[in-house]
Amino acid sequence: MSYTDEVLSMLAEKNASQPEFLQATKEVLESLRTVIDANEAEYRKTALIERLVTPERQILFRVPWVDDNGVAHVNNGYRVQFNSAIGPYKGGLRFHPSVNLSIIKFLGFEQIFKNSLTGLPIGGGKGGCDFDPHGKSDAEVMRFCQSFMTELYKYIGADVDVPAGDIGVGGREIGYLYGQYKRITGLYEGVLTGKGLTYGGSLARTQATGYGLLYLTQEMLKSNGIDLEGKTLVVSGAGNVATYAIEKAQQLGAKPVTCSDSTGWIYDPEGIDVALLKEVKEVKRARLTEYAAQRPSAQYHEGKGVFSVKCDVALPCATQNELTLEDAKLLVANGVTAVCEGANMPTTYEATEYLLANKVLFVGGKAANAGGVATSALEMSQNSERLSWTFEEVDNKLHGIMVNIFHNLDEAAKEYGFAGNYVAGANIAGFLKVADAMKAQGLV
Repeated sequence: MSYTDEVLSMLAEKNASQPEFLQATKEVLESLRTVIDANEAEYRKTALIERLVTPERQILFRVPWVDDNGVAHVNNGYRVQFNSAIGPYKGGLRFHPSVNLSIIKFLGFEQIFKNSLTGLPIGGGKGGCDFDPHGKSDAEVMRFCQSFMTELYKYIGADVDVPAGDIGVGGREIGYLYGQYKRITGLYEGVLTGKGLTYGGSLARTQATGYGLLYLTQEMLKSNGIDLEGKTLVVSGAGNVATYAIEKAQQLGAKPVTCSDSTGWIYDPEGIDVALLKEVKEVKRARLTEYAAQRPSAQYHEGKGVFSVKCDVALPCATQNELTLEDAKLLVANGVTAVCEGANMPTTYEATEYLLANKVLFVGGKAANAGGVATSALEMSQNSERLSWTFEEVDNKLHGIMVNIFHNLDEAAKEYGFAGNYVAGANIAGFLKVADAMKAQGLV
């Protein structure tokens, strides 16, 4: 049995109840098989791959809080500090009822490679809680965040672990979390990113993941002799990533015609009205039925179906495993040219394999949605320097980072015999930097 297969077997045995984590590790290790086989003796001797797939630290804790009626609740909090070989742990906090250890480990493992690809000195981590902030009052969210940080603060710091936002954790939550951290520690430091502009946040952070997705998509298409301008895009999701991906796509001359939320989706053949989408989702926090009610050209559909719309480029920006094999077949049948992931692992393994087999240009989330964490690292730099850069400065740096990410993964794919397979290229490029750092630092 090869070293890769031994590790995969070990993972399956030890993590049998963690399907998301097993999916993520299988996808990565399979794409790294050529590199691992070429270095098998060295990696085996130092247990490098076992160390790579095993978190340095897993922190699980209870989060008690009281609602506005005086009733006590208890949620489960997590922080998985996966790998610090190239820098302090960096990764978001997710507040959502679906959160469990498997999802946090999958996200933390992916974050290792995503952060490595940015070229910035940040390691991989992730955290969260099965708390649902939707429908809660500001006072309830504040009490919850204060309780969550009262435990988490012991394990984080500007040079140790720097969390950020994710699903369910926006500016409101980051503010409450940061306030409690400062209250407990007495430190005014860059321990959280995604902060408000009045207390150390970075301009362009809100737009960064969506904008970065389009910068990389544009560069990938350009490298394959294709112009993004004039292309029809389908986008899933209606949150931060999807909204600003749609906005940047329009700025670059493309035409996004869909968006979606947890109850249904919009097809707008005239192109998504970004201002209206922001009003519905960011101001009113309403469902997309509200968008359709105000936009005569829009068609609202219950359930899912974004990927059934004929398009040139598909951008899944909602959640994990949303783009299935059936969706991939529809996209290919409708002549899709490229798929780039704005969310974390939104495409199933089978769908990814089908898209690659049918010569669809495909870039996974660990590369395509790295703009958010890249800009978080830029926020860390500004905090360290006690400076605030302009929107244009941050955006230009983000553009350069995303272009470099594409060319690094493209070159890695070509070097190891996977020309055109950007999934393998991203995994290899991200892995080699981390592996070299792990080897240099010894058995730790």
